[in-house]
Amino acid sequence: MRRLREQAGMSLEDLAAVIRYSRSSLHRYETAQAMIAPDLAAKLDAAFGTDGLFAKLYALARNEVHPDKYRRRMELEARARTIDEYAGHLVPGLVQTEDYARAVFRLGDPELTPEQVEERVAARMGRQALLGAVPAPYLSVILDEAVLRRTIGAPEVMRAQLEALLRLADNPRGIVQVLPFAHGGHPLMGGSLTLLTFDNGTVVAYEESIDTGELVEDSHGVSRRRRSYDVIRASALSPRETADLIRATMEELST
Repeated sequence: MRRLREQAGMSLEDLAAVIRYSRSSLHRYETAQAMIAPDLAAKLDAAFGTDGLFAKLYALARNEVHPDKYRRRMELEARARTIDEYAGHLVPGLVQTEDYARAVFRLGDPELTPEQVEERVAARMGRQALLGAVPAPYLSVILDEAVLRRTIGAPEVMRAQLEALLRLADNPRGIVQVLPFAHGGHPLMGGSLTLLTFDNGTVVAYEESIDTGELVEDSHGVSRRRRSYDVIRASALSPRETADLIRATMEELST
C-alpha cells in the first residue's frame, strides 16, 4: 500500500480523500498496526488500478489476526461446501452483524483498546466474505432460544442482529432454526459446534467453549458429534416457526 501510494506521488491525505477513509486509519494499516477493514481492499484496487491484488492479499492476511490454534479452522472453513453450526449462547461469528460483534468483543475482554476491538471486528467481518463466494457454501445454523432472548449490546443492536437472522431463516443458500427452551436438555449443552463438509464428503468438527477450541478430524469423533447435531436438528423449530419466534422477540425488544 505504501509503495504504490508513493509511486503514485500521493500523500496519506491524498489517498484518504480518494477512497474516503481517515488518514489516521490508513496510517495504522500502512504500518501494520491494525488489520484493514473488509471493504478497503476493493477500494485500494480501484484507486491504484491493481486488478484485484489487494483483494488477494487480504484473503491471505485476514487469517493472520486469528491465533494459531484457530488458523487451521479458518482455512478449513474457507474450503467447506456445507457448514452446519450449533450455537448455545451467542450468534455465530459467520452471521453476526458488525455492531453485535463489537459488543461481543467488548464484553469478552473489557481490557481491549478501541483499536483492538475494531481490529477483531474487521477480522470477523472478513470471515463472512466466504458466504458471498461463488459458489457459496450452504449454511445451516441451529440457535438455542437463549441466543435470541439474551440481549447483546443496546436494544437497537440486538434488533438489527435479529433482522439479519430473519433474512437468513430460509433462503436458497442456508437455513436458520431455533431449538426452543421447551425441548429441555440436549447433547450439545455448554458450548458450540461446527461441522465442515468438503467436496469429497470428508467432514471435520470444531468445538468451542468460553476461550478454547478443538478441531476434531478423526472419523469416530466426527460421527459422534454429527449424531448429536442431528438429534437437536430433529427437535428444532421449522424455518417458518423460527421466523415467527424471531419476529416476536423483536417486538418484545421494541416495548
